[in-house]
Amino acid sequence: MTDPVFFRLSAPLSLADIANLTKATLPDGVDASLRVQGVAPLDRAGPTDLVFLDNPAYAADLDATQAGACLVSPKFAARVPSGTVALVTPQPYRAFAAVTAALFPDAARPGSVFGSTGIAPGAYVHPSARLEPGVTVDPGAVIGPGAEIGAGTIIAANAVVGPQVRIGRHCSIGPNVSLLHALLGDRVIVHPGVRVGQDGFGFALGPQGHLKVPQVGRVIIQNDVEIGANTTIDRGANRDTVIGEGTKIDNLVQIAHNVVVGRHCIIVSQVGVSGSVTIEDFVALGGQVGIVGHVRIGMGAQIAGSSNVAGDVPAGARWGGTPAKPVKEWFRELTLLSNLAKRKTPPPSGDQT
Repeated sequence: MTDPVFFRLSAPLSLADIANLTKATLPDGVDASLRVQGVAPLDRAGPTDLVFLDNPAYAADLDATQAGACLVSPKFAARVPSGTVALVTPQPYRAFAAVTAALFPDAARPGSVFGSTGIAPGAYVHPSARLEPGVTVDPGAVIGPGAEIGAGTIIAANAVVGPQVRIGRHCSIGPNVSLLHALLGDRVIVHPGVRVGQDGFGFALGPQGHLKVPQVGRVIIQNDVEIGANTTIDRGANRDTVIGEGTKIDNLVQIAHNVVVGRHCIIVSQVGVSGSVTIEDFVALGGQVGIVGHVRIGMGAQIAGSSNVAGDVPAGARWGGTPAKPVKEWFRELTLLSNLAKRKTPPPSGDQT
């Protein structure tokens, strides 16, 4: 069996190229024409690889690295071995991301799984759909009536784009995705298995049975959003579900009807957001956070993983626990419970054991 290379090098980059791309500072006298041909972790890198150090926990690995070049903050620049070129930058991880994208552009967003361009045989595109030049549609994909798709967008195998759906330019729609009742902006990445625009969970409960409430809203996904595999985003009931520009959503997240997520939020795996929640800009939700319906999470708030949010969270707050509360209060409770659990309880009166 051969050993495939899934992401091929676009072209080597010289140290001068990397410094120009990242605004990193090269040491005096270094040969700026030296080329980098790959990226690797500190402990496995070779002389043509680029590494980075952003976490002090890995400083010992930096001391022993065999990498050709290292993106490093000023604090650790002196620890870079003599055989490794130090590229000094205040944000090594962001710089590393930029270089990796330049070396391996195919890894930056999902591409055609069939290696096709244009509309592949076996794709089903309704005659009334409008596709701009440069759209790729893989075999098995279905594009419904009246759908519009912008230039440079990729629709991977077996994806479904429903009637009247709008998708902007340079988007990537992964395999087995379904997009219904949705409007997507530009440069949106939707990973495999995502479901967008299906019914919200709405029922009028009663002793005669539970009456389904028709969900007549849409899903609006703004520019530069990324949605992880097998995430679900329900359409609105009587207003739109909205995902703000630049927001990044992990795998296996559930976002219910009428939810509004602001710009540049981070939502980690297995988060569940109930209906009609408002999440303001730059909020971070840790893994497995649950949010009850009709609450507001203020701008820049951070919620610790596995927390349950049952009420409004102020802007800039850091909360955790179940029910979630300010982290200092939560930590005091945890400490108190831990201390109580360690206490030795005296035996009941009269017990001689």
